Amino acid sequence: MTVNLKSPQKKNILNVPGFRFLTFGAKIKLKNIKNDIVVVELGKKSKTAAVFTKNKFCAAPVLLAKDNLKSNDPQLFIINSGNANAGTGQKGIEDAKKINTELGKYFSLDPNLILPFSTGVILQNLPIERIKDSFKKNLTKIKFGSNWIDAAKSIMTTDTVPKAVSKKFNLGKNEITCTGIAKGSGMIHPNMATMLGFIFFDAKISKTLLKDLVRHVADRSFNLISVDGDTSTNDSFVLSTSNNADNPVITKKDKMYIKLRNIVLEIAKDLAEKIVRDGEGATKFVEIEVKNAKNLSESKIVGKAIANSPLVKTAFFASDPNLGRILSAIGNAQLTDLDVSVIDLYLNKSIVVKNGMLSKRYSEKKAIEAMKSKEFKLSIDLKRGKEVATILTTDLSYEYVKINAEYRT
Repeated sequence: MTVNLKSPQKKNILNVPGFRFLTFGAKIKLKNIKNDIVVVELGKKSKTAAVFTKNKFCAAPVLLAKDNLKSNDPQLFIINSGNANAGTGQKGIEDAKKINTELGKYFSLDPNLILPFSTGVILQNLPIERIKDSFKKNLTKIKFGSNWIDAAKSIMTTDTVPKAVSKKFNLGKNEITCTGIAKGSGMIHPNMATMLGFIFFDAKISKTLLKDLVRHVADRSFNLISVDGDTSTNDSFVLSTSNNADNPVITKKDKMYIKLRNIVLEIAKDLAEKIVRDGEGATKFVEIEVKNAKNLSESKIVGKAIANSPLVKTAFFASDPNLGRILSAIGNAQLTDLDVSVIDLYLNKSIVVKNGMLSKRYSEKKAIEAMKSKEFKLSIDLKRGKEVATILTTDLSYEYVKINAEYRT
């Protein structure tokens, strides 16, 4: 079940010079017949930066990836679906290291130059022997492909549609290619859900600015979405450049950097929106704009208070303009010195609340019509600053409960 979301077409997803990958199956879930492993090879000139989940039950592959990334620019990623390797203690960390060591043998590579990523069921150990067997079958004669959609499919769990986006653009006279893939459908409330996002490009940029770029982009894309308010143990968002393009190395926040940042952010926003549109059981796609806040953080706090309220989300599902629930959610956001007597609320372009009270121009009929649509927008004006943020979310349906009740079966 998706909300106005189509599968990407292969012709629109571009290969990025300097990156190669292959996909294959390891039966990580024993009954699984789809490919569930992706190996990405990065060139020796490549640079990588990432942000990860802030969940205290951080998964073993995240701990290992963070540690390896501290002192190395990786040359391989391995991504598996079907098992999160989370809540597995020291054994989980040792299993992730074993996989890196085994994989490194096929590439004559130090295992510390490999970043592992996992997504799937929590509290289960990885099937190490099946994964090793899959390496023997698929890595002895390595054949890399360039079908990014295959890679996007291989990292899916409850997703119904693979998520991939590409753009070509120029930095000065130099052509740059940028392609991103992501997975996510449930446990979506990133705080950097089960969410993995990877964006690859070939522009030359310093490692310092790449680290700045990944944080900037995450805060304005993946950190502005919510399906169910649950931050996963495995959330990871990664930026990698092959440094293969001919542009001068970007070392400062000049026009070239800003253009690159805007394109990468555009791709990240597109992927983030696709995650919400593919939200588990979603029947509605909702934009929540919070404007005239004191700062970005305040906008996000208010927007997420609304997006994560089960009462609000069930009203969305029922197309019920019980919009007092939104005011209650704003009040629960715990902003200091919030003056509720000045707040305005719009549903699409129709006024609902003016200065903290039901507007005399409010139309129940228009509200019902708006909420029956598959997509609508809420706009909240706090009137206490100039910052604005838009949170993307879904409704909460019967199907969401069914999907998660049956997730392990």
